[in-house]
Amino acid sequence: MKKIAYIILLAVVFTSCTDFLDVQPKAILSGAQVSGATNADQFVIAAYASLGNDHYNLPFSLWPYGNVRSGDAYKGGRDEADIQGFYFMETFKNMRTDVAELDGIWYNIYVGISRANTALRDINTLSETEYPNKKIRQAEMRFLRGHWYFMLKEMFKYIPYIDENVAVTDYDKVSNKALTNDQLWDKIAADFQFAANNLPAVQPEIGRANRYAAQAYLAKTRLYQAYTQDEQNNVTGIDQAKLNEVVILCDSVMSSPDLRLTTDFGYNFMPGSAYENGSESLFAVQFSQNDGISKGRLNFGDILATPQGLGCCDFHKPSQNLANAYKTDANGLPMFDTFNNADLDLTVNTVDPRLNHTIAMPGHPWKYDPTLLYQNSWNRSPDVYGSFASLKENVSPKCDCFIHLDPFYGNTKNRIIIRFADVYLFKAEALIELGRQDEALTLINQIRTRAKNSTSMLKMADGSYESNFNVNTYQPGVNCIWTKDYARQALRWERRLEFAMEGTRFFDLVRWGIADTYLNTYFATEKTKRKYLKDGLFTKNRDEYLPIPYNQMNFSKGSYKQNFGY
Repeated sequence: MKKIAYIILLAVVFTSCTDFLDVQPKAILSGAQVSGATNADQFVIAAYASLGNDHYNLPFSLWPYGNVRSGDAYKGGRDEADIQGFYFMETFKNMRTDVAELDGIWYNIYVGISRANTALRDINTLSETEYPNKKIRQAEMRFLRGHWYFMLKEMFKYIPYIDENVAVTDYDKVSNKALTNDQLWDKIAADFQFAANNLPAVQPEIGRANRYAAQAYLAKTRLYQAYTQDEQNNVTGIDQAKLNEVVILCDSVMSSPDLRLTTDFGYNFMPGSAYENGSESLFAVQFSQNDGISKGRLNFGDILATPQGLGCCDFHKPSQNLANAYKTDANGLPMFDTFNNADLDLTVNTVDPRLNHTIAMPGHPWKYDPTLLYQNSWNRSPDVYGSFASLKENVSPKCDCFIHLDPFYGNTKNRIIIRFADVYLFKAEALIELGRQDEALTLINQIRTRAKNSTSMLKMADGSYESNFNVNTYQPGVNCIWTKDYARQALRWERRLEFAMEGTRFFDLVRWGIADTYLNTYFATEKTKRKYLKDGLFTKNRDEYLPIPYNQMNFSKGSYKQNFGY
C-alpha cells in the first residue's frame, strides 16, 4: 500500500440543544458525508494507515512490552528516568495504573479498532453490486481488527470487545469482563477465520492482508488460546484440540507456492524492494517516503533505537543475557544450562550467526557495512546499559531510507508483523505438546539450517567472518536425545534466537507459564552486571499482564474491572 495515499477520516458526534450549534463544522467529515461505495475504500485505507500511526513512546512494535519486559533488552536511553514508564515495566517496580504509556497504547490501539469498525459499518450497508470487493474488504478489516485485539489481549488479558454493531454511545457500557478469557480468544479467532475464508491467496496490491496471513494469525491465536489460564493467570492445561487446529492451519499456509524461508536470515531486516515484502513476509507494516506526506510514513515507533552515534536516542538495547544465549557448544548446539555462566567472549566462544544479525557489537560492521564499524562511543550511557545496539529495526546511514527528523532519525524499512518462520515454529510447538516431537524435529532443523547458511553478509573488510560461527542441527542419538522435554526446550530456545528483539518474547514466557521463574532467575544474575536492575522482581499472578489504565477505568464509569493483583 506504499503507493496509496493515506487518508485520515475523523467522525465526530455532536449533541446540541440549540439551533446555531446544529451547523456542520468545517474541515471535519461526518459519517453521512463520506459513506457509500465511492468512499468505502477511503475508510479501508484509513484503517490500514493506523498500522503506522504509532509514536516513539507508544510503539506498535511492542519493544518495551515484549522485549524489555522479557530480559532480552534493556530500556536504554539516558537513564532510568528517560521514559520512566518503560523502566517500571522493565523492573516490574512501581507499576501503577496511571503510567501514561499504558493509557496511550490502549487508546492508540482502540483508534485502530475504531477505524476498522467504521469501515465495516459503511461496507456492510453496501450490496456486492454496488461494491464488488465487499467480501474482500470486509475480510481485510476483520483481519486488522483481529490484529489490534490480539495486541491488546496479550498485553492486558481482559479488554472490552467492541465491533461495528456497538453504538458509539454504548462504548462505556461494554465491560472488559463481559467475555471470559476463552471467549475473547474466540472473538479474535472469528475475525481471522472470516478473513481466511474470504481473502484471496494473493492480493493485487502489496500491503493488503491475504488468505495465508489470516491463516497464520489464526494459528497464532489458537496456539495462545491452547494454553488455558485461570483468573490468577496460572497456566492450567493445554487444549489438544486447539493444538491440532494449529497444525492444520500451518499446513495450509505452508502449502503456498509463494512462501518460503529467505535464503539468508538477514534479508528479513534489510530495506529496499529487493528484500521488503519478500518470500518470508506474511504481513508487514508498509512505511514510505516521497508520498506527499512531510518526511513520509516513517517507523516512528522504533526511531529511539538508533544509536546515539548515528542520531538519537539509544533505546532498546540488547541484554547481556540475550547475547550469551547465542553461544554454541562444540556440537554447534545451544548451551541450555551453561550459557549464562560467563559472558560472551568472541575470542573464545563459537556462536549462532543470528547473534550478528540481531546485536551490534563494538568493532563489528554496522548493518553489514564492513567500512562502517559500530563504535563503543556510539553508546549514550554504556555505564548503565552496556555497549550493544539492536540491529533488526535499524538501517545503514548510507541508505536513502534513513531520514533526519531532528533530533531523531527514522527509516522506511517495513516492520514485519508475522513471517513464515513463525509458522514453522507454531507448528513445531503444537506438535511437541501433542507428543509428536519427532515430526517437529524437521521443522526446527530447517530453521537452524537457514541460520547456519546466513553468514555471507557477516564479514569484515578483509573477508574474514565477524565471529566464529558454529551451528548444527539436532541429530538424535548423535548430539542429543530427542525426548518431549528436550524438544520443548529446543523449541523455546529456537523461538528466542529467531525472534529476539521482535516484540514477542515476554508473551511467549507468559503463554508457557514460566515468566515468574524465568525472569526472577534473570534478575538474580543480571542485576550484578546492571545495577539499575537491582530492584527487579516479577510477582507471579500479577505481572503476567499490565493493569487496566486508570483513565480507562474512569471513562468506563465502573464498567471495567481491574486485572488481578493490581
